[in-house]
Amino acid sequence: MATDSSSVGADFLRAVLQGAPPGAVYALVALGFVLTYQTSGVFNLAFGAQAYVSAAMYFKARLIWGWPTVWAVLLSVVVLAPLVGLALELLIFKHLRSASAVSKLVVAIGLAVALPNLFDIITSFKPASGVTPVGVVPGGADVFYSVFGLYRFSRNELVDMGVALVAVIGLGAVFRFSPIGLRMRAVVESARMTELNGIAASRVAAFSWALSSLFAGVAGVLIAPRFNTLGSSDFFSLMVVAIAAAAVGSLASLPLALAGGLGLGIVIAELNTFLPRWGTDSAWVRTVQDNLTPSVPFLVLFAVLALVPGIRRAQGAGDPLSGVEPPPTARAGRPDPRRAMAMRLLGAAVVAGGGAVVLTRGDQLWVYQVTQAVVIAIIFLSVTVITGTGGQISLCQGAFAAIGACTVYQLAVRYDMSVLVAMLLGGLVAAAVGAFLSLPVRRLGGIWTAIATLAFAYFFDAVMIKLSWVGGGAASLLRGTAVPRPRLGPWDLSHENTFLVFAAVVLAVVAAAVVALRSGTFGRSLIALRGSEVGAQSIGISAARTRLTAFAVSAFIAGLGGGLLAISQRDVNYGANFTPFAALFWTVLVVALGSRSVPGALIAAAAFALFEPLVLGGAVVGWLTRERHPLPSLFPIDGKWLFILFGLAAIQFARHPEGLVEYGLSGRSRPARPGQPAIGGNRS
Repeated sequence: MATDSSSVGADFLRAVLQGAPPGAVYALVALGFVLTYQTSGVFNLAFGAQAYVSAAMYFKARLIWGWPTVWAVLLSVVVLAPLVGLALELLIFKHLRSASAVSKLVVAIGLAVALPNLFDIITSFKPASGVTPVGVVPGGADVFYSVFGLYRFSRNELVDMGVALVAVIGLGAVFRFSPIGLRMRAVVESARMTELNGIAASRVAAFSWALSSLFAGVAGVLIAPRFNTLGSSDFFSLMVVAIAAAAVGSLASLPLALAGGLGLGIVIAELNTFLPRWGTDSAWVRTVQDNLTPSVPFLVLFAVLALVPGIRRAQGAGDPLSGVEPPPTARAGRPDPRRAMAMRLLGAAVVAGGGAVVLTRGDQLWVYQVTQAVVIAIIFLSVTVITGTGGQISLCQGAFAAIGACTVYQLAVRYDMSVLVAMLLGGLVAAAVGAFLSLPVRRLGGIWTAIATLAFAYFFDAVMIKLSWVGGGAASLLRGTAVPRPRLGPWDLSHENTFLVFAAVVLAVVAAAVVALRSGTFGRSLIALRGSEVGAQSIGISAARTRLTAFAVSAFIAGLGGGLLAISQRDVNYGANFTPFAALFWTVLVVALGSRSVPGALIAAAAFALFEPLVLGGAVVGWLTRERHPLPSLFPIDGKWLFILFGLAAIQFARHPEGLVEYGLSGRSRPARPGQPAIGGNRS
């Protein structure tokens, strides 16, 4: 008995030591996230992208150019990282100080998509599979130091833990004792008030962004050796884990962020140590082990957001002096009905003409591409409901779509159900999940809804999709997740042209339903909540019930579209279609082009599916020049420009939340008369 107790104690201590290095990694990113939030007031989801840029620059300088470690670190961390922060502040966030927290969040999401691809294009960076940077100390991954014979720390791990400890002490001292720390926090609270006190708010803000970006560079370079291959999506996933650690300290406490990161690493190590011992004879315990440990960070984040009241109050209040200067003259005027109608008729004509050409003269590849655009448009309409109408940023639409796709696979393949019936049931299952998810998050609002839904998306990606009754489990790796094409009466939907017509009919029905919802009582209630929750409740609108319905309707549309996408591609293709980072770009694209209108979602879907082959691939130029002009030799252009262009386009959201499509459809020749709303304001 004493031996068993001694063994348990030794294993417990060994797990603590084993969990400390990954916990230090989480803590490093969490500290940087708290630093960015406390010094800029921005919930910076682009922090992982900034870390990736420095890590990739270090990789290129150290391994490709053969620079010494010191010079590679100086270039990637001391020079490049602060320059990136300064550029973000001077070019973007300087002009968004009075913008809402949600607007800043959308801009940060766009940057998270655009920055890594922009760096890759500018530097011609192409990471090699299985090749990662070496650590910043010699023999970092090969030299180990044993602690009481229980666990051996590598030099890289010791550096990570040491930097995390030094960072929390140094940053705490800056915030508490230095004048610049006080000024940085003052600028976040009110830039105008600090300027009245004789402080150059712009310089302080620039220093804040340079410092936070420097920290992103440090974190990126130290973390890079932990990945087999550098990828921006891995850095974004790590940042989501770090948000859970930062949330433990309510995004304000550096020591608690450090403790949260270390705690996450240690808890995961303890579970990995003891669950296998308990699960020797219990299959259900093994199942818990396989699915619990990957989900711990996301469960912690979701629990903190839903259960800790302080986290909801962590978002900064608006600048009390933001209105002391008259607002700039609105560039947009009153919508011109004739112009808007002409543009809509022109758009309908283009769609009808293009569809006719594709159906009659298009080859199989172009019919497939257009079909993907039509199906993706259905999924994008779910963003129109939850974001455009409801004003909520949901980052789990990819998970809802995946639920619909997986339901089709399970019911049609395993239970021989009609594929079309399974598609409808997939939408209903997604709606039930969306309604259940809304229960803990419907009272969060603002950026916290976005973060909670992002946590759910990563939980689904880490746990749910791996279950046999959801994504097929291990069997799907061998057999795939093939989905058949059905027959609908006399029409065989296995024919590409027939399926395109069927998908277009489904899209038309869903679009008409969304228009009806927006113009009905439900839509007007959502728009009222988007404008003022207090005002909406004062006239009898239940915010909780309305948002629950919005989540359910949005999830149903996404699930329906996901099921149709699986049928179209004859496979679920989860990794290619529905991963959290891929679905993040969906939100960026729809918000940039127009989340408040059906045409905005349709054009966003067309851009997603057709922009690369038509524009970047050179098809349009080829058609215009008939291949006799030298311009086609410049094509194809790198597909990463799709993410760069539309990621950067999200920057305009703060000024034009209606999106570029609706802004372009609205006439700007006539100024708005007194009492009429400006473009981008709440409208029914």
